[in-house]
Amino acid sequence: MEVAKRLRAPVYRVNNVEGSQFHIHRMFGSDPILQKIAIPHRHDGYSIGILIRGSIRQTVDFKEETITAPAIMLLEPDQVHQHDLNADCEVIHINFSRDFLVPETIGVVSCWQCVFSSSGVLKLNDHEMQEVMAYARLIDAEFKSDKIRKEAVIRNLLSAFIIACGRIAQPAELMLNNESAQHTMARQFKMLVDTHFREKVQVSDYAELLFVTPGHLNDTVKAIFDRSAKQVIDSKRVTEAKRLLYWGQHSIKEICWQLKFEDDAYFNRFFKKHTGFTPATFQKNSRDSYQ
Repeated sequence: MEVAKRLRAPVYRVNNVEGSQFHIHRMFGSDPILQKIAIPHRHDGYSIGILIRGSIRQTVDFKEETITAPAIMLLEPDQVHQHDLNADCEVIHINFSRDFLVPETIGVVSCWQCVFSSSGVLKLNDHEMQEVMAYARLIDAEFKSDKIRKEAVIRNLLSAFIIACGRIAQPAELMLNNESAQHTMARQFKMLVDTHFREKVQVSDYAELLFVTPGHLNDTVKAIFDRSAKQVIDSKRVTEAKRLLYWGQHSIKEICWQLKFEDDAYFNRFFKKHTGFTPATFQKNSRDSYQ
């Protein structure tokens, strides 16, 4: 893992000596590398953690949760997070870029909430952990090998691993439902919001891109995510505003402009409505908490 240009929250990108967009490594609670992940940071790709034993206190985008083994944790690109591992903790970390995935898996990971909980954490029983670890061992062995076309093998093993996690997370009938037109539209909407939330802030903007009416899009998103389409868009904008405020590289006026708010006053009202704090108060509190 290589550290990109340091911001207030460092960015770790997947970039090993072979130029691969995939990396897997095992960590223990006593590893020196924990000094890096103990501070708030981001990844430019996806990160899957397999918690084998012990517990982790994880903070993701300013929400704290204690996770005990066995469990799987997923982080999406650019999520600000930090980990505090117990001394007896053991974790396998898998990091990969979006481009590394096989096409069939992109939709699942891009809409992780369609399969997993909104927190990105999947609790496992002993049998499920054995299944997950079987894939992890195969991936790790292939990653460490010098065999030809190992990247193609890793791509397909990773795809199988993610699908297996989906089967654990949801009963068979729900997994089949994930192939329905509703789930497909919800995934497409989520991916579009992740890409265009800065300049497209109305449900009608996304309905136009998906060739449906705003009402139909909202009903579909509500059925899948239990939130309205507008709530999904606003949540993405609030999260991005929090990140920009925390990193401290931009003034509130600049953040307002980046997220296409009409003016500072409207941004203040919007942010306080969704968080209970003004942008200035949140910025101060978050810096004091995550130093």
